[in-house]
Amino acid sequence: MPTVRFVKQDLTVECPVGTNLRALALEHEVDLYAFPANLINCRGRALCGTCRVKVGDVRAVSEMTAEQAKKVGWEGPDYRLACKTQVLADVEIITNPRTTKQGWTQHQTYKWMQDLPY
Repeated sequence: MPTVRFVKQDLTVECPVGTNLRALALEHEVDLYAFPANLINCRGRALCGTCRVKVGDVRAVSEMTAEQAKKVGWEGPDYRLACKTQVLADVEIITNPRTTKQGWTQHQTYKWMQDLPY
């Protein structure tokens, strides 16, 4: 059975192949949502994009769907919606990943943020 390592939570869990990543995270009390999305989200229907995660190896999860491409495709191939992602092999997951490619984080004052792994 594949193992999923939630990096920020320092938690590793086993699951059957094809397990939904959102369901797995919620089952093990892994917080996928940043405030206020933890209160208001689409409950796994791929409408809001708030369950966005960064995967360590894209080959270890299911292919990006059209729904995911609309919400997170612009960030790169290693971003997925947890609600529409199935686990296929051992993988590391970063929940609530920061987007440091653009915006105010590019200012020299925040250069230290650009080196963070998440």
